[in-house]
Amino acid sequence: MNLEPLYLVGPTAVGKSALAIELAERLGGEIVNADAFQLYQGMDICTAKPSAADKARVPHHLFGVIPLGEICDAQRYSQLAQPIIAEIKTRGLIPIITGGSGLYIKSLTHGLAPLPSDLTLRKKLIHLTDSERIKWLIHRDENAVDNVNLKNDRHVSRALEICLLSGRPQSELRRTWRENAPIYRGISLIMDRAELNDRIHQRVLNMIDAGLVEEVRNLPTLSPTAEKAIGVREIQTHLRGEQTLQETITAIQIATRQYARRQEKWFKRETGLTSVTISSSDSIPAVLKAISAALPDLMNSK
Repeated sequence: MNLEPLYLVGPTAVGKSALAIELAERLGGEIVNADAFQLYQGMDICTAKPSAADKARVPHHLFGVIPLGEICDAQRYSQLAQPIIAEIKTRGLIPIITGGSGLYIKSLTHGLAPLPSDLTLRKKLIHLTDSERIKWLIHRDENAVDNVNLKNDRHVSRALEICLLSGRPQSELRRTWRENAPIYRGISLIMDRAELNDRIHQRVLNMIDAGLVEEVRNLPTLSPTAEKAIGVREIQTHLRGEQTLQETITAIQIATRQYARRQEKWFKRETGLTSVTISSSDSIPAVLKAISAALPDLMNSK
């Protein structure tokens, strides 16, 4: 039996978590998280972590393992995930890597680019404003406009760090890594945009009903990476009295929709993934049937 990892990716709210459990039960596997924010302890509502009932059905790894005050990046994630993946395979089970953090997933599928890193410099860059970091980055690498998501401050900070440490444009250093085309197996879930937006809107409402405001109110000091979780800044703005709860809900919905678009674009570029189109009304058996049609060898391997 093929015990190589199975990657299950897609935009937020598309239904990855529930499907991963079904696949793990059907194929004989365990779930490994690849969501940058579900790695953190706490923020269970904000990051939509699997429930206790979900975890009781199938073993889940790398959920809530990093303190909220610590920085995390793709390199640290890879160092955490690789031994767990290897251990799952030694027990004759399939590691099912699921999440929406494209760079974290790519650190496993492609390996990490030999890019310099320095935590001390990273902490110094925190003191710049977002716009200053963007200006510094473009000054050192004009191609960053095309290959870095300038709306994502984590990506901007990392790219600037690479430029400053190497003395070369980060786009040049990344090129060889990105041209690497390893063979791996994975499923990229695709859903009609209007349907996905409806799911996102309802998820945000459910999070508010579940106590998101109080969860954020009680958070300790967050690291620069943990504080980027969608919902944190929006709720904090509301708690300062700067916007109403309804305005906050709308802001979280908009930010989540924008994040989903970026995820779709990222995974569309990854040629090792097999796209599977699903509908919000599809049952789990219907989704499994669609996966079986796209990857018959996978679903018949157990």
